[in-house]
Amino acid sequence: MTRSTKPTVKWRSAQAKTELRRKRRTEDPMREFDRLPPDLRAWLAMATLPWRPRSVQRAFEKALKETGDRSRALAQLSALQSRVIAKDTAMVFGPNHPSAAAHDAASTGAQR
Repeated sequence: MTRSTKPTVKWRSAQAKTELRRKRRTEDPMREFDRLPPDLRAWLAMATLPWRPRSVQRAFEKALKETGDRSRALAQLSALQSRVIAKDTAMVFGPNHPSAAAHDAASTGAQR
């Protein structure tokens, strides 16, 4: 009987390269989620990034102060999320990745 040998491959995961912060939770995340307003809970349930309920609440309140409208504040959250993803994608996968182009366009437009 021959013994199967698996080649040893060292993979550097994309997660290891990310600049997104990681934090330990001190509260029950489901309890925090349940305290959010229904429209914000719906947005968070469909979010791409793993937002903490407290973080999304703060960002939403800031956007709401700026816009004065809940739907526009939610749109600002989506835009913020897109910028974070584009920035992180450029860092992890390089500037030639399709999502990184959005980061380049946003940073170029901001400098003008």
